[in-house]
Amino acid sequence: MNKTIYDFTALEFNGQKKSLRDFEGKVVLVVNTASKCFFNKQFKTLERLYRKYNELGFEILAFPSNDFRKQEPLTGRTLETYCRIGQQVSFPVFKRIHVKGEFTDPLYQYLSDSKLNGQIDSVPLWNFHKYLINRKGEVVDYFYSITSPMSKKVHNRIEELLLTKV
Repeated sequence: MNKTIYDFTALEFNGQKKSLRDFEGKVVLVVNTASKCFFNKQFKTLERLYRKYNELGFEILAFPSNDFRKQEPLTGRTLETYCRIGQQVSFPVFKRIHVKGEFTDPLYQYLSDSKLNGQIDSVPLWNFHKYLINRKGEVVDYFYSITSPMSKKVHNRIEELLLTKV
């Protein structure tokens, strides 16, 4: 049986492991974030996207990373406060991880390698790289950092997947 994102866990800010199986049956956008990045304005547009589609079965999972020019210097409660209060995001944000290189988190190894996910080869080139996951937990698309969460391309793809039953 092929792996899906449901086979992975993520660390919450309180140190608890969160099974991604908790998002089973939902359309998910996985994003690597950084507080000091030029693209950090996407936090606001990601939140708008989340609020628009969440009740229809859509989730956003944010994974802060310091892999690109050390643009995520924050950790722990300081990082959580920045996301929750400073950026006012309500979607899940997890502890800082590596999304590329020798110490890449297993989830990101899976997301970025078609040998593991069966679909997509796309290692993040920068912060705010987005992976789109269908209701079966499979990686089906990705969007580069420059693609706004509010772009027609992103909305159309999410709506298409939301209309698809498992």
